Amino acid sequence: MNIRKELQETAKAAKHLVALTTEEKNKVLLMMAFAVEQNEEKILEENKRDLALAKEQGLSDAMMDRLALDKERLSAIVKSIEDVAKLDDPVGKMRPLNKHENGLEINKVRVPLGVIGMIYEARPNVAAEASALCFKSGNAIVLRCGKEAIKTSFAIVSAMQSMLISNGLPADAIKLITDPDRKLMLDLIQQDDLLDVIIPRGGEGLIRFVTENSRVPVIQHYKGVCHLFVDESAEIEKAVSLFLNGKTQRPGVCNALEGLLIHKDIAQDILPQIQLHCGVNDIRVHACERSYPYFEHMEGVEKIANDEFGEEYLAKEIAIRIVDDIHDAIDHIDQFGSKHTEVICTENPKNAELFQKIVDASVVMVNASSRFSDGGQLGLGAEIGIATTKLHAYGPMGLEALTTEKYLVNGNGQIRA
Repeated sequence: MNIRKELQETAKAAKHLVALTTEEKNKVLLMMAFAVEQNEEKILEENKRDLALAKEQGLSDAMMDRLALDKERLSAIVKSIEDVAKLDDPVGKMRPLNKHENGLEINKVRVPLGVIGMIYEARPNVAAEASALCFKSGNAIVLRCGKEAIKTSFAIVSAMQSMLISNGLPADAIKLITDPDRKLMLDLIQQDDLLDVIIPRGGEGLIRFVTENSRVPVIQHYKGVCHLFVDESAEIEKAVSLFLNGKTQRPGVCNALEGLLIHKDIAQDILPQIQLHCGVNDIRVHACERSYPYFEHMEGVEKIANDEFGEEYLAKEIAIRIVDDIHDAIDHIDQFGSKHTEVICTENPKNAELFQKIVDASVVMVNASSRFSDGGQLGLGAEIGIATTKLHAYGPMGLEALTTEKYLVNGNGQIRA
C-alpha cells in the first residue's frame, strides 16, 4: 500500500465535503446509520472472526471487551451516528470581531480541520463514530486500526462508504488502511503536508509511539487513571454507589475508576462497606498502609506504598488510600492522575467548588459517576477521543473540537498606509 497516494486521494475527497450543506450532511449520516443497521448480520459475523483471532493471540480481557460487539452495542453505534446527524453543525458559524476604523469588516468563521488521521486498536466502534463526527464537521478521515479489529472495521466502513457513493460523494472521504504493517503507520504519521492532525486511541505504548515519531500534530488520549474522593461530609450510600458504578459497570474502559481516596474521618464508616462490596464483586484491592487493616483478611489484597499508585488496571481492581483532607486528596490526584476524569463525593458545597476549581483534569465531577465522562453522555452525540492534553482540545472531543476558525476580512479597496 502506498500511504502517500492513499492520503492524496483522501485530501482530494475532503474538498468535496467543505461545500456540503448541513442538510446534505445530515441526510447522508442518516443513510449511513441505516446501512450499518442493515449490515448487522455481516458486521457481527466479522466481529466473531476478529474475536476468535484475538483470543488465539492472547488479547487481554479489557481489550477483548472493547473489541466485542453484539446487537445491543451495534444498535448503540447506529444511534450514535443518528445522534451526530441531530447535532448543531459548527461549520460556517460566523463570529464578528470588529470593524476597522478604515471600514474593513473583520470576522472569524468556523471551518473543518481538513484530513484527520485516526489510529486505534481494538475498538471497532471508533470506525463508525469517528467517521460520522468527521463527516458532519466537514473533515475527511483516514482510519488505521489494529489487526485485532480489521475485519469488523472494514465491514462498518464499507457500509458507510456505500452511502457516500450513493450520494455522489467520494468513498475516499472515509478511508480504512487494512494493512496492519507497523511501517505503514510510521509512514502515515510522517505525512505532515497531507494530514492535519493525528488522534491515537489505544494503550499508552501506542500513544507514546505516535507522539514521539509523528511529524503531524497529535491530540493525545493517554491512560485513564480516574479517582473518586470521598470527603468527610459524604453520604455513605451515595459514595458506595458511585464507587461500584465507576469500578464495576465496565471496568475495561478509560473512564472506569482506578483509585479510591477516603477522608480519614469517614474511613471507619465507609471502608467496611467497601470491603464487603469488593468481596461480593470480586474486586481485587491494592491498599495503602492505613487502609490495609480493613481488607487484610480478603483474598488477594495487596499492601502498596504511597509511591506505587497510578496504575491503570482496566480490570476489577482498585487502589485505595486514606487521606488527611481534601488538599491531601488533590495532591494525590496531581501526582497520580492522568488528567482524564476526577470525582468528589461530598455534601459540602465549598469542598465541591474547591475540588472543581483546583483539580487539573479534563472532566471534574461532583456526586456523579466517572462513567459519565463520555462524549455521548455529555451531549456531544459521540466522541472522537478524550484529549488529556490542552491544545487544542481538553476532554471528550465532539464536532466543534474537529474544527478551527479562520479570519474573513471584507473591504472596499482599502490599502495600508
